[in-house]
Amino acid sequence: MRLTFILTLNQITMKKIILMVAIFATASAQQIFAQQTSKDQPADLLTSYYNIKDALVSGDVNAASLSAEQFVKALNSSGMEMVQKSNKDVLQKDAGSIAGTKDLKKQREVFSAFSDNMFALAKIVKLSSEPVYQQYCPMKKASWLSSTMAIKNPYYGNAMLTCGSVKETINP
Repeated sequence: MRLTFILTLNQITMKKIILMVAIFATASAQQIFAQQTSKDQPADLLTSYYNIKDALVSGDVNAASLSAEQFVKALNSSGMEMVQKSNKDVLQKDAGSIAGTKDLKKQREVFSAFSDNMFALAKIVKLSSEPVYQQYCPMKKASWLSSTMAIKNPYYGNAMLTCGSVKETINP
């Protein structure tokens, strides 16, 4: 009887240890997942921005609108605490304006201020593990961000595709 009691006590202790290990493993996995998710979110924000730019380069108002909607979703995700509320509000307004119109000229006009606001954010928040290039169109007197040094002007599209230059590089 005493041997049975000791075995039962050992089984209960072992179950507690296994349960505690399982709880610890689950908590650790959730923390790692949360860190990975929050690390990916700034990149998602920049990717959505680049998608808007590429749509404007090709003159695709629908793609620009959809990409702007994706930008707003990425901006509003729970892991974007690094974006101050004032910056977030301005970026959301800009992207919302691009998403809310099917007028290419208006999308490009809003994109100028949107790009300036994204550049300000990129200078204080690490948005990418790759360099971010600020490019400038002297004809429009407006900037935009790019993942490459190659100029593809979102303000004039095919009419002046390579008009512009790299003004600044934000290194990771």
